[in-house]
Amino acid sequence: MPLCLSLGACGLLAPTPAPHGEVQGASTSGGELAQSDVNRMATLAMHDNLDSLYRLLDKLYRRNPAEWKKTAASRELAIQRVREAVEARQPWPELQGKHDIQALSLALDPAFSGDRAAAFIYGAADMIIVAHGGKTKFYLIDGLNAQYLYNAARNMEIAAWILGSRKNPAGQPLLLSNDISESEHNISFEREFGKVIARIDLLAEFTTEKYRRAGISYVQNLVGGTFLQFLPVR
Repeated sequence: MPLCLSLGACGLLAPTPAPHGEVQGASTSGGELAQSDVNRMATLAMHDNLDSLYRLLDKLYRRNPAEWKKTAASRELAIQRVREAVEARQPWPELQGKHDIQALSLALDPAFSGDRAAAFIYGAADMIIVAHGGKTKFYLIDGLNAQYLYNAARNMEIAAWILGSRKNPAGQPLLLSNDISESEHNISFEREFGKVIARIDLLAEFTTEKYRRAGISYVQNLVGGTFLQFLPVR
């Protein structure tokens, strides 16, 4: 068989690879002058984490269309309302004024009867923002608590596990998400949760490393100032 035909046949059998694409950097703004490297990294990570949560909300709505109908006339409008509430730090009405892990716990309560997809994503986003000091953008005057960030990552792991394992009073999943069966193998929810968890964990580690490296840099500068200067040769 000619090589081109052989490759063509293989192409028909092999799954289509994802497009390679390229890194998309954020546009430069004047506010960056008031940001350290850690501030900038935290701001970008927060932006990406919220985007991941909104993608998860869209996925949940597609698999559970009865949920968005409790919030708005269309799926797109329901997503927009959740986004606006998260980014304006407004309470979500069905969560009874609860925030942070209390909101997340209520959203995952089997007895909850509201738009569970919206409440779950709102609670997750609010918990992450609280762990970052209640902010979504970070500047030189802002600090991050590495332990709070670490705890937020663990909370996301727990929330994802509960979502996939807990049942409602009728014995059904709280929300349809991942689907691993003979006819379908969809773990896109798990991958998106994993991205959020990994970003938060990296930021927690980087925040801890920042203070450790500050001490090392101080010693290096102290030693270097005394012993590591070049000597004149003429």
